[in-house]
Amino acid sequence: MPTSSSNAGAPMQPAMPARQASAPHSARAGATRSQGLSAALLLAPFIAAFLLFFLAPALQTFWLSLTESSLTRTSGFVGLANYATLVQDPGFWSSLANTFYFSLLTVIPLVGLGLLMALLVHRFTRFQAWLQGAFFLPYVLPISVMALIADWMLQPSSGVINHIVGGQRAWLADVDWAMPAVALGTIWWTVGFNMLMLLAGLRNIPAELYEAAALDGARGFTLFRTITWPQLRPVIGTALLLQLIASLKIFGQTYILTVGGPFNTTRVTLHYMYETAFTYSDAGYAAAIAMAFVFVVIGLSLLHAWMVRVIRRRA
Repeated sequence: MPTSSSNAGAPMQPAMPARQASAPHSARAGATRSQGLSAALLLAPFIAAFLLFFLAPALQTFWLSLTESSLTRTSGFVGLANYATLVQDPGFWSSLANTFYFSLLTVIPLVGLGLLMALLVHRFTRFQAWLQGAFFLPYVLPISVMALIADWMLQPSSGVINHIVGGQRAWLADVDWAMPAVALGTIWWTVGFNMLMLLAGLRNIPAELYEAAALDGARGFTLFRTITWPQLRPVIGTALLLQLIASLKIFGQTYILTVGGPFNTTRVTLHYMYETAFTYSDAGYAAAIAMAFVFVVIGLSLLHAWMVRVIRRRA
């Protein structure tokens, strides 16, 4: 006797073939492989350039730092002897201190002035394009033109700076003021880049936040403290890191304006490396200076990343 079933009399559905069931999976796998191939093709030029123009020269420089070499020949492998000499070299440490001093004079002022200029441009919508162009214009000048303008502004008798302060100080020949003078020229030259970066950050802040705060009665500095600063903090952190790296790599300004003087007070690390290689023809020791400086920059970048992470956790 047949048993009753709720599906009695319903038409039988044909079973789906295994080949058809696996078709969507095969299509997804094919699409994933196609996307991976496209991504690899897009990354290939960057990877090739990175290997050819960065990694290979870095490895060659590291190997050169382990040898006793001039600009034209290599005498032999000396291991870490160049680094041992570097640790005891007062010239290297004084040039590193000068580099840090220049960074101290420029990093915070450049980001702070860039923020003020960005707020100014962002506020005056009517003349925004004119202000933005005027603030950014010095950044497009070549370093040689910037140095000529800075040298003219800092002249003892006819310079604009002495005309403003009322004196005849030889700024670039003064032991105490040579580095601040170079820093002043650098700030005038490069502040436009930070202004543009921070202005982009300001334009990305949703207007609805300001409208909601205005309805609650917030005005002026309260809006900046509660909305602008928290929203802009990641951009400011990036600007500080980029500016720190750029300031540590200073070479052209001091080389053109002061040639490292007076009394080596503006001789920075890259200038000392250049002198060692091309004046004293000691390529192996210059390579050791370069590698040590790279490690310093990487260490400071990692320290900055750690500090940003700690600040974000506390916030």
